[in-house]
Amino acid sequence: MIKFLPQQLVCTALLTISLFTGLQKVSAQIRPLGTQYYENQYISNPAFAGMDDGMNINMSYRNQWRAIPGSPVTMAVSGDYRVVDKVGIGFNVYNDKAGLIGRTRVMGTYAYHLPLNLENNALHFGISLGMMKERLDENSIIATPDDLAAARYNQRKSYVDGDFGIAYTTERLTLQGALPNLKKFFKKDEANTVLGSTYLVAMSYKIGTTLDVVSLEPKISFRGAKDIDNIWDIGTNLKLQNNLISFLGMYHSDKSSTFGVGLNYENFFIQGFYTSQLAGERQRTGGDFEINLKINLLKDQRR
Repeated sequence: MIKFLPQQLVCTALLTISLFTGLQKVSAQIRPLGTQYYENQYISNPAFAGMDDGMNINMSYRNQWRAIPGSPVTMAVSGDYRVVDKVGIGFNVYNDKAGLIGRTRVMGTYAYHLPLNLENNALHFGISLGMMKERLDENSIIATPDDLAAARYNQRKSYVDGDFGIAYTTERLTLQGALPNLKKFFKKDEANTVLGSTYLVAMSYKIGTTLDVVSLEPKISFRGAKDIDNIWDIGTNLKLQNNLISFLGMYHSDKSSTFGVGLNYENFFIQGFYTSQLAGERQRTGGDFEINLKINLLKDQRR
């Protein structure tokens, strides 16, 4: 029988969401990888590094707006592992190219997992630090030979960046908040072209277990970005018994939707996503397609 959330937890969740959404008032939004909603939450919140058993390796590829030349292409590789009982580490490499501009971000992560009692309630803290590099594809530029703008752009140095995250988990409930792109959070950079997220806050609740024929995990999240409207996402992840097959559906407040289906086989999990564009742009841009492969290694049977 499914138990309802205690009233105190509901109040805590609503208070947490109110606090985080009050941090900033921004006005559209960078679309995240679909895998960050459930299967690889580490890439959006460093507090999830080493939260699960074993070493998790994720590889993602996404093609957005396929009908438009020079449309964004994103590739990401990440890994995380619980090295000791309370400490997790991770890495993530993120590369995307949109038109002439390419960006590469390399991060290393440290996370601390603090048990609160014997009922698997815990607080998780994580911080990522690394480098960000932007580059212009000079070979694709049509310009006069003495145009030095592109060369000067590529002479810009890589800069240090980071993310911070926190999460509270029970057997069923997950509350989380994250501050990605810390450089922009503390210092405004007009020359930077990345419109990354400024904050993330989310809540999810598991209904059922892996032994049930069907289990669900409804989720709601709020995201903000520089100079564009904050956005909320609401949906659920549905899994069949033993997590053999999963189905994901998320609706976004920009009137787009994300659908995903995944297949689990031993230590491998492959998942595909399709995200529709804004209601008025679907025919002109096409949708977003994404594929993710997750590999679970070195699972520690002692925990």
